[in-house]
Amino acid sequence: MNNTFALANTFLVFFFLFLVSVTPNIIQDSCQKAAKGDANVKVDFCVATLEANPKSKTATSPEALVPITIDMAISNATSINSKVSKLLENKDLDQYTRSCLETCSELYSDVPSDLQTAAQAVKSKDYGTANSYISATMDAPDTCEEGFKEKEGLVSPLAKENSDFFELTAMPLAFMSMLK
Repeated sequence: MNNTFALANTFLVFFFLFLVSVTPNIIQDSCQKAAKGDANVKVDFCVATLEANPKSKTATSPEALVPITIDMAISNATSINSKVSKLLENKDLDQYTRSCLETCSELYSDVPSDLQTAAQAVKSKDYGTANSYISATMDAPDTCEEGFKEKEGLVSPLAKENSDFFELTAMPLAFMSMLK
């Protein structure tokens, strides 16, 4: 009886250790493969972002990471919109910066709903539609940044956010391309 109990406990310990060790490998392996297939995916950013998200800890495949990264991108876009709104509250903004921020706000306003549509497409395994919607959202950070770059000496207050959003949206695209 004691041998059976000890054997069961040993099995449970090894099973738990196996589960704990598998998830980081899925994240690391998926991010490395994604980065090899898409220059827009940076391994360090991908791994750090996924490891910071509790949902990714249960992922067992790149396919499972797709909806997680889409949700992260939705959250990120919403956060960017909030930051832009706060920046626009500043009455001392010069007109050019205000115009750039308003453009960024317009660009990001449709992003959450486009990403929601992509998430629904992923659920039904319609990766072509998901790809189209996610790809369309990748224009927002680039176009937002371009406005600030047009005026010499003007530094975008959204540079990091735009860069992070671009990388976040590249991740599900890269993971989906690994499913083919």
